[in-house]
Amino acid sequence: MINIADLKFDANGLIPAIVVDAITKKVLTLAYMNEESLRISMETGKTCFWSRSRQKLWVKGETSGNYQHIVSITADCDQDALVVVVEKDGPACHTGSDSCFNSPLWESEELREFSLQNLMDMLIGRKEEKKEGSYTTYLFEKGLDKILKKVGEENTEVIIAAKADDKKETIYEIADLAYHVMVLMIQMGISLEDIHKELASRHVIDHKVKQEKMTK
Repeated sequence: MINIADLKFDANGLIPAIVVDAITKKVLTLAYMNEESLRISMETGKTCFWSRSRQKLWVKGETSGNYQHIVSITADCDQDALVVVVEKDGPACHTGSDSCFNSPLWESEELREFSLQNLMDMLIGRKEEKKEGSYTTYLFEKGLDKILKKVGEENTEVIIAAKADDKKETIYEIADLAYHVMVLMIQMGISLEDIHKELASRHVIDHKVKQEKMTK
């Protein structure tokens, strides 16, 4: 661990802070901190920045309620920039958008990074835009019963493949099941963040149970 004193603030006493979503790994915003705002962030566990336009400290969410709860703060190799990983209560951008970075300039089709959130975004697009010939759109048009039927079928396929001890086929069927479960999530208005929070709460419970067993 390094200390605040090790960081290199610029001539104005500021250091850039790249805020990243802990769940989706998406860059949410680029803001600036001075030593005071960084200390406040570390003491409260919520992001506090220095507003260059207003020349004052501001806690993200103090007026909107969209607080950012800090998971970690990491400095780069030169110690003149920070990455702040957060779990957020709401949109990061003042426009109401999930992220401040929403204006694509260029992207390689061949090297485009895969993520579960990107897949979720694509599936949401299929529901909203009703692309002709899309299997995903077909599922949404058929509704909940059809989606549930497919989830059940794919779950059975996973069991069959695993029972046969066929690793390759099991991976294939798990991917099919995951896809259909994500379609179900969108149909029911469930986000990856909802699942992440539920799993995280179970992790805390599991950790406590293990500690209790060790003390007995």
